[in-house]
Amino acid sequence: MRERNDLDDRLSALVKIEKDLAETLELAEMGEEDGDASIVDEAQAALEGLKTEVTQRRFEALFSGEADSNDTYIEINSGAGGTESQDWANMLLRMYTRWGERHRFKVELMDYTDGETAGIKSATILVKGEKAYGWAKVESGVHRLVRISPFDSNARRHTSFASVWVYPVIDDSINIEINESDCRIDTYRASGAGGQHVNRTDSAVRITHLPSGIVVACQQDRSQHKNRATAWGMLKARLYEAELKRREEAAMATHASKSDIGWGHQIRSYVLQPYQLVKDLRTGTTSGTPSDVLDGDLDDFMQAALAQRVYGGGPEKVDDVD
Repeated sequence: MRERNDLDDRLSALVKIEKDLAETLELAEMGEEDGDASIVDEAQAALEGLKTEVTQRRFEALFSGEADSNDTYIEINSGAGGTESQDWANMLLRMYTRWGERHRFKVELMDYTDGETAGIKSATILVKGEKAYGWAKVESGVHRLVRISPFDSNARRHTSFASVWVYPVIDDSINIEINESDCRIDTYRASGAGGQHVNRTDSAVRITHLPSGIVVACQQDRSQHKNRATAWGMLKARLYEAELKRREEAAMATHASKSDIGWGHQIRSYVLQPYQLVKDLRTGTTSGTPSDVLDGDLDDFMQAALAQRVYGGGPEKVDDVD
């Protein structure tokens, strides 16, 4: 019913746009024939309004995946480099949390492992909101940071890497079968704040799916039973995302230009020194204000990457409406 209502809304909007366009063009012709500049101006204003609506509708068409309307998990892992990459992973955690808050999404911390000196080794957040996965799915990949290290007494420039993995929350309508014999379940003490009970008992749960190598973990709740149930749900979501990825790669196999940068490879560079620049290596989208990007201003990058998936180009494919 949700899919039907969404399609009905899109079709109704298309019919209305076609009708309004025909009426507006007719109004403009009447104004030109009568020499009435006010009518022509009115028609021109109406056309500008239609252009804005068409641009918005084309952007909504980017969310065409079967799971795009779902909530999403965002998993962040630090790369090699110790404290530097762990601090960078923590910066990414804050960036995606702020991005979710900008969209008025609800953000929950599901798993968190502290770094050895600063930052984090890994973290997983749950972002709840309409089309949360549709927005965030293009963020999977390796993110690169270049800056003067605050941990280097010689103030040298360092390059750090962290990986981001995005996968959708699945509902009961999607059946994912997992053999428990294919999984290894480990329990351990939760890290970070959470009270004495959380830190002194093995309430956190980690599940490893042996055939695929996928690992998920949850320490959100004080109850090991609840964390175990949540972890199973996260594992099903990861396996479902893997299937979506396989389908996408099969569909894009004939488009060599779209497969140069695959999943798990570097997708974006954040340069803080010697100059200020954030550049997406897939679409060429840039920003000269890294502080804004790191504060969650990611929509331009996400929109360009979504447009590239659907239309085979950058943001101009969405913004330029004749």
